[in-house]
Amino acid sequence: MKLTRNEFEEIVISALKRLPRFIRKRIKNVAVVIEDQANSTLLRELGLQSPTELFGLYQGVPLDRRGFYYGNVLPDKITLFQHPIESCCTTREEIEEKIQEVVIHEVGHYFGLDEERLREIEEG
Repeated sequence: MKLTRNEFEEIVISALKRLPRFIRKRIKNVAVVIEDQANSTLLRELGLQSPTELFGLYQGVPLDRRGFYYGNVLPDKITLFQHPIESCCTTREEIEEKIQEVVIHEVGHYFGLDEERLREIEEG
């Protein structure tokens, strides 16, 4: 299933708006961007073989690791990778569900949850 970039962006915006209000209020200084797929350099850094393995990525200083020194920094960044998300979905509804899942996952990293803890939450 393929969407235009605008259609994909609309779904991402909707997914962000569906986050609980108390979570949205705590998210500060975060840019959410969409890219086609991860480049080979990033994949190597993460130890991945294929761009289809990476749906999203959080880059920044998690909220729970910010101290008094945190300030005057560039925004943290959440990237969603459109092609890998689309490649695992056959309908628009599946894409919407996958985007919501990826947004929640990456926002979890923003709040300081590691990969292991996020997997536990997602499986529970």
